[in-house]
Amino acid sequence: MSDLHLPFWPAHAPKHLWPPDTSLTYNVEVSATRFPDKPFMIFYDTAISYRRFREETESIAGYLQQVCGVKKGDRVLLYMQNSPQFITAFYAILRADAVVVPVNPMNLTNELRHYVRDSGAKVAFAAQDLYPRIQPLMAEGLEKIIVATYSDYLEAPTDLKVPEFVSAPRASVTDPGTVAWADVLAAARKPAPAQAGPDDLAVMPYTSGTTGQPKGCMHTHRSVMYNTVAGGIWSQAGGQGGVGLAVLPLFHVTGMQANMNGVIYGGGTVVLLPRWDRDAAAACVQRHRVTGMAFITAMVIDFMANPKLGEYDLSSLRSVGGGGAAMPKAVALALEQKLRLKYREGYGMSETMAATHSNPPDRPKEQCLGIPTFDVDARVVEPGSALELPQGQTGEIIVHGPQVMQGYWNQPEATAQAFVEIEGKRFLRTGDLAYVDEEGYFFFVDRLKRMINAAGFKVWPAEVEAMLYHHPAIQEACIIAAQDPRRGETVKAVIVLKPGFEGKVTGQEITDWSHENMAAYKVPRIVQFVQTLPKSGAGKVMWRMLQEAERK
Repeated sequence: MSDLHLPFWPAHAPKHLWPPDTSLTYNVEVSATRFPDKPFMIFYDTAISYRRFREETESIAGYLQQVCGVKKGDRVLLYMQNSPQFITAFYAILRADAVVVPVNPMNLTNELRHYVRDSGAKVAFAAQDLYPRIQPLMAEGLEKIIVATYSDYLEAPTDLKVPEFVSAPRASVTDPGTVAWADVLAAARKPAPAQAGPDDLAVMPYTSGTTGQPKGCMHTHRSVMYNTVAGGIWSQAGGQGGVGLAVLPLFHVTGMQANMNGVIYGGGTVVLLPRWDRDAAAACVQRHRVTGMAFITAMVIDFMANPKLGEYDLSSLRSVGGGGAAMPKAVALALEQKLRLKYREGYGMSETMAATHSNPPDRPKEQCLGIPTFDVDARVVEPGSALELPQGQTGEIIVHGPQVMQGYWNQPEATAQAFVEIEGKRFLRTGDLAYVDEEGYFFFVDRLKRMINAAGFKVWPAEVEAMLYHHPAIQEACIIAAQDPRRGETVKAVIVLKPGFEGKVTGQEITDWSHENMAAYKVPRIVQFVQTLPKSGAGKVMWRMLQEAERK
């Protein structure tokens, strides 16, 4: 374990963290007792207090236990966009001593079928607009679906643009086994005393399924609690004075920790947006004096590209951070010039319930994953082995820490393959390639299986993408491999141009510019212009989809 990073440890932060030895639901009790009338959630100008949040959480938990038959350890699906109902259902499931299975709302029936079968869930929460996708599974394992209507929580007038799926009125629920959210609340059930402790399962997010079907990552209250507490202490962005903007999806671990669990623990306020909208985001910052935003790279690019950005008062912002992909230097510079903020990147995954690495707030580096956070032992090893590589050499990141999952649900072989034991410690193989610099900072290179082999030269797509963002006409870029009869593989760029550049820039011009700005073997030989890049529900560019299409 290297200690090169310790001289740059945040001055305000301890080296070791003592998280609460309690369940996540206890955090609701504490904050609701301390700040009963304080706004916890703001949904299109409707404020929901901590008192109301706790009362509704308790009522729904009682319904789960007494009507739906949910018992300790049962898995319950949660299939919604960011909304008051998502957060309330999440904590109601935990209060019922059950396990939350958060599901990407972009998933369709065939994809949902896997989650139901694999998790063994008998009960699900679903938004009204998503209900038709999950309803067919009532005949395939599901026994109860609680249907939520987002517009139930549009109680205050608002001039913000409300999407149609949010403003849609409540529809009647008549299918057997289904019940409306409003009727669940009206039943006013009371749950049994909480039994789940820190070492019981709490949340089971599924991986993106890069190899085979998605796998459930088993997280206990303890592993979730660790990063719930760590994030606020590391960034000094938590606490009751903090106002977060939840635009990252809450089903994903980054949004879940930064904009839900961490907010509750600190007694803060969260402003919810169910779908990314750069104007609505800026308006919410101005109106509610948002202090912190967790954005993935694609959101920052779009936010900064807004020609109306200067019309909003964004002076309340104290931090902008995130991860998912390296922030292009050109975009980070624009953020610093326009908002006087440095984008603080971090690194984590579903298997680690968000961050294992983060940039020190007082000493961040650009396009950098940061340093290992509290109690994390992170190393760079030769891929496929446990041999630690010297500083500066690229290898696979492996991590050991209190936020690492127990394993994959009902997947002992996959679990065994995901871990390696070194010096008595259990390390997770991340599948991500990086190197460590002379100060112990980690720099992402690429996914282990994404490397392009162009005539024997190794090309890391993320590196080429970062360079392409310096081109004045490029808004987004994704690099994939294309077959080449001479080189085996060659570099292809799939590009979204900035408004006003369509039809004015050719692929050859992009290639010529690349020759002037990067090594010849990295230059995209093929350029394809598209209107949009495919993205996951978490906002990450789905490069595998583009790669598979190219191979076919």
